[in-house]
Amino acid sequence: MVSACIKRGALLVLILFSVACVKPANYGLYREKLPRSVLVLPPLNDSIEVEAPYVYLSTISRPLAEMGYYVFPVAVVDNFMKDNGLPTPYEMHGVSLRKLKEVIGPDAVLYLHIRDWGQKYQVISSNTVVEVEARLVDVDSGDTLWQGRASAYDSSNRGSNDLVGMLISAAVTQALNSTTDRSRTLAEEANRRMVRNKSNGLLIGPRHPEFSTDPRGR
Repeated sequence: MVSACIKRGALLVLILFSVACVKPANYGLYREKLPRSVLVLPPLNDSIEVEAPYVYLSTISRPLAEMGYYVFPVAVVDNFMKDNGLPTPYEMHGVSLRKLKEVIGPDAVLYLHIRDWGQKYQVISSNTVVEVEARLVDVDSGDTLWQGRASAYDSSNRGSNDLVGMLISAAVTQALNSTTDRSRTLAEEANRRMVRNKSNGLLIGPRHPEFSTDPRGR
């Protein structure tokens, strides 16, 4: 009986993703200033999870690279800035574009802001939330080329009216999440959906073999 309930509870774990990318004011501007290289700064963090910025930072380089952009190694950049008197993401975000261009040399900077993050446990549910905003800025002009927002929500009991099943499902999910970082997995998927969105995602970058096939902004 318990085994059946556990299996049922596990099946109730659903993952919901939503991508609400704000359409750039001018895709033509993005195309005109299309960057080849992107510097990603550690994200600002509104959540109570102190590890969130660097867990999230470890998930963003791959989808950007897969879209055809060179991404400066995030760990190297982070250590370099810390070694030069900028110990927190808030201080790193305060560095002028001119200085970033002079010292590191990117074509664009990706500014990130975590609005919500982490596992939230209640009596009959266990939820994991990831919500991040992104803004791509041209280094030379300061123009915002693209803005995106991605969120992911993992609930252990969505769609269930069975109290026993919900309790067991929440317990199972909590036990699993204690040994694995569910937020990281959600962030990886949310990132892919955000940057690859056909309507409002990033343009295909110059290093991608299908670069010439992207009609947006042409």
